[in-house]
Amino acid sequence: MPNDNAPEWRATVVGHHRLRHDLAVIRLIGEFVPFTAGQSVEVRVPQQPGMRRRFSPALPPSLDGKLEFHVRSIPGGWCSGSIVADTAPGDEWQLRAPAGTFAVDPDGDEVVMIAGGTGLAPLRAQILDLARHEDPPPTYLFIGGGSPRDLYASDMLFLLTRELPWLTVVPVVETPDDPGWVDEWYEQSRVDIGFPPEEMLYGTLADVVGSHGAFTNHQVLVCGSPAMTRATVERLVKTGTPSARIQFEGF
Repeated sequence: MPNDNAPEWRATVVGHHRLRHDLAVIRLIGEFVPFTAGQSVEVRVPQQPGMRRRFSPALPPSLDGKLEFHVRSIPGGWCSGSIVADTAPGDEWQLRAPAGTFAVDPDGDEVVMIAGGTGLAPLRAQILDLARHEDPPPTYLFIGGGSPRDLYASDMLFLLTRELPWLTVVPVVETPDDPGWVDEWYEQSRVDIGFPPEEMLYGTLADVVGSHGAFTNHQVLVCGSPAMTRATVERLVKTGTPSARIQFEGF
């Protein structure tokens, strides 16, 4: 049962960046929210005040109240669709109930992160949190999409690899060709920074990650759609990665 007396925090939208027809990055500033990188929080937005949804911040906790969420609209999903299409600077969000144990040990073994779509958000928060430590473990991020156009954060990740020598990003796409229809939001947000085609691997995340063999001495985190998460975890176990080494979140 939801706890209606749970502590609640408020934050104001300062940026709504529509990157794809079905995806937006929302930036807010407000009260400090005491979550840990990798957790999700429950949010309520003015477009759908009677509904609450859980999203994972894409930034680690910040004393100055900065928050970022990556939101993809789901067919038939009123709340996510409203957030992507109708969010505007000045909107006030209500946040509460941080939850989850999806986390990296900064003093532990090498890290393998596997992200499908906006499953990148909690993993990116953890990468930035690791960057606060003096000697983070080597970290490998496999980020996947159907086509290059689906890699909505490739510019940010490309720049991160230049700043963080312990981070390696492996872009994975199922096909090298983008869809034939025009996504006006993609065209408006295009930049010249990102991973060139020769640095991309082709196939599903499950296939590509499985081809690397067993991750027997790694911290392994998987986040994405339920289907992607299930297929990837099954392939990891089948190729010898101990299930006890795997953490996963599907949404």
